[in-house]
Amino acid sequence: MKWLHVLLIFFLVSLSLYAQNPEWVNYTDSNSDLPINAVNSLAIDDSGNKWIGTNGGLAKFDGTTWAVYNSSYSDLPGNHVASIAIDGSGTKWIGAWGDGLAIFDGKNWTVYTSSNSGLADNYVRAIAIDGSGNKWIGTDSGLTKYDGTNWTVYTPSNSGLPFGYVKSIAIDNSGTKWIGTEGGLAKYDGTNWTAYTTSNSGLPSDTVNSLAIDASGNKWIGTYGGLAKFDGTNWTVYTASNSDLPENRVYSIAIDGSGVKWIGTYEGLAKYDGTNWTVYTTSNSGLPDYTIWSITIDDSGNKWIGTYEGGLAVYKEGGVVSVKGR
Repeated sequence: MKWLHVLLIFFLVSLSLYAQNPEWVNYTDSNSDLPINAVNSLAIDDSGNKWIGTNGGLAKFDGTTWAVYNSSYSDLPGNHVASIAIDGSGTKWIGAWGDGLAIFDGKNWTVYTSSNSGLADNYVRAIAIDGSGNKWIGTDSGLTKYDGTNWTVYTPSNSGLPFGYVKSIAIDNSGTKWIGTEGGLAKYDGTNWTAYTTSNSGLPSDTVNSLAIDASGNKWIGTYGGLAKFDGTNWTVYTASNSDLPENRVYSIAIDGSGVKWIGTYEGLAKYDGTNWTVYTTSNSGLPDYTIWSITIDDSGNKWIGTYEGGLAVYKEGGVVSVKGR
């Protein structure tokens, strides 16, 4: 009977290993309803649905079913979806690059452009929503604040914004806005502006592509000159020459529940836990493309990774947890 017990244990262990979920799952326009393989932006709603901005429209994925919205058969004004933010009521705010700002509540669409609103420019690259529900919208011609009624535009000529081309926005726990531009980083507390550039700070490049803020309030800044950490006083810069960052062009940053940074670059995905680096490329992992435009992390710890031309990848160490929405 002992050998039967050992055999049963072996069978159960083997079955468990066989049934283990893969660490990488990839979605492309050939194996799913993803509209196109260029994934620019990602957001996750409170139901766990993934909203995916591509160069071919907007997709919603609940883990099983896809819904695709584009300018041909919805009121999405343009198919190049550069940015997505979701407000407290679940309404999606969508930057249609070159075609304005679209608002979608699941049924109805509203579209704002520079001709029918106070939006600074139709090229919307970044959107963030503060604790009061104000929308902060980064365009090629400045930063726009929209409170639901009033529009306020900030440009280098009427504010401390260092450059009008706004690429990224993050809001810290005190409500201060951090704004990444083609000409440096701005901090705006609602009254005062502070600008950080390569000439007056430790910022490694004036092109700020991405921003993330960790639980300690440190700002992680993705630039064309590497990754910078700013604690409010001190700057630490990570580059391909002084760390294992795979490439200096950093396009996206996400921080998981353990404080680990996931960094999307032109030449792969990097994981940094504060001490150790792990780099994922197309040659050593299931990553489908080496250029990473966007990253978000769901409640199960799955990393959703938008690539330049390889589609959407999902990664989790030990196996992807079911991606089905709740």
